Parts: sequence; C-alpha cells; structure tokens
Amino acid sequence: MSQSSQIAGRGHNIHIGCQSWGYDDWVTQIGGETVFYPSGTKHDEMLELYSRVFSTIEVDSTVYGMPSVSTIEKWHEQTPPNFTFSLKMPREVTHERSLDETTLPIVNEFVERVSPLREKLGMILIQLPGSFEAVRENAQNLRRFVAGLPRDIRFAVEFRHAGWFNEWTYDELNENGVALCMVEGKWVPRELMFASLVRHEMPFAYFRFMGERDLQHFDRIYRERDETLLHWSKVIKKLQAKEIFIYVDNYFEGHAPATVNKLNALLGLKRAEPELLEDQPSLF
Repeated sequence: MSQSSQIAGRGHNIHIGCQSWGYDDWVTQIGGETVFYPSGTKHDEMLELYSRVFSTIEVDSTVYGMPSVSTIEKWHEQTPPNFTFSLKMPREVTHERSLDETTLPIVNEFVERVSPLREKLGMILIQLPGSFEAVRENAQNLRRFVAGLPRDIRFAVEFRHAGWFNEWTYDELNENGVALCMVEGKWVPRELMFASLVRHEMPFAYFRFMGERDLQHFDRIYRERDETLLHWSKVIKKLQAKEIFIYVDNYFEGHAPATVNKLNALLGLKRAEPELLEDQPSLF
C-alpha cells in the first residue's frame, strides 16, 4: 500500500502525489509498453489503483463546484487508511468573488460538504488567479478571509502575482496559520518564492510543480526537468515543516507519476514499486 515517508534525519512527514488521477493516457494499451494503469482499467477503477501506489492526490474537480456527499464518501471508501486528499477551493470563492465578504459562508459550506473525508483531508488549496493583484481592496479581502477560516483545517494560499510576496502577506498568513503555497511555474520567479521561506514557515507546507500547457499526451516524460527538480529538492530538505505535501502536474514533464518517482529518489524516499498493484501488470 501507499504510504507517506520521512526524509532521513529531518523528521518530515512527506506526501508526494499527482494533480488528479483520471487520465486515459495513463492506461497501458493492449500489447503496448507499460504506462501506469493496467490495460483495460476503467475510469471508476483509477482512484483505487492510484492509491495503492501513491499516498496523496490533489483534486482539481472541486474548483468547478462542490462535490456531492456521495462522491466524497466514495473517495474515502476507495482509498487506504493512510491516504490523503488535498482539495482546491471552488473558483466561485477565488476567481469569481475574489475572497470578498460573501465568500466565507461558501467556505464553511465547502468544508462541511467534504467533512466525510475526515482524517483523509490533507489540505485545502486557495488558488488565486493572476488577476488577483496586490492592491488595497484585495488585501482587505485577503485579511478578512484568512482570519475567518476554520482553524481545524489546514489551508494553503497560492498567489499568481508577484506583488503578494512581501512582509505584510507573510505576517497575515503566519498569524492565521495559513501556508504560502510554493509553485514551480511561470507566474512568480522561483528565487522570490525561495526567499519567502525565510520569513514564512508553518508546521506544514504545500508545493506544486506546473508546466507549460503545450503537451498533447501524458503517457511518458516528454521534457526532462531534472535540474529544476534537484534545485527544489534541496530547498525542501532544508524545511523545518513537519508535514509536507507535494503535487506534480502532467504538464511539468509529461507524465506526473514518473516525475513523482524522480522526486522520491531525490528526497531519499522509496520509489513506487510494480508489485504494489499485486496481481496487476507493472507500473513503470
């Protein structure tokens, strides 16, 4: 079974996984080279198989609306006891209403809706658009919003505008126990993110690896980004955070499961082994 791991000597509890699981390109073709899921895997079988290999998943679908209670219960039922889900906040909160005063009731409804995940709820990601600039009105909304978040849930905020990487933001997040999401992507310079870790560090951390959306298939590595992964792994190893969540997008290199295994190797963690699917064909 999948399980979270610890970086030797640091005491981190680290969870590394993919951003979503339902990709047809991950299914091995009959008679073809092994990709990830065994040949013939159906969509409703993917989560259970995925959770045998990796310990966590980031769920993108919650951006577009609240999942049904039955869906949440099914996710909980289909995955092993140590599995975790990190969920994206609905875009109605982040993109359409820009964290205004009407959004906290929506947050509370969302938290209540996903509560059947219980111990499997890892974190909730508040992913803000690049249009959410560091201006006074948005800052007022952010201050009110993070102060009103439930304190028994772990949250992370992802900014896609460099203006938010300043002392005021770090203080607001620190005071309210909210993590600053670290992202490898086109929106904020990597060095600015690294520098923020000196001023903002929570007991938990959230990392995302994104790539240009110019790939057509996700069945193998199409662009090697080993140097970038090595750079980030060195930073992750130095963190004081005890709980670390890391999620990889298919667009980063072309095939998220393979990138996850690269990160496992760089961080000194156990790679996903083929026998984890028991009687199923090997994964890699």
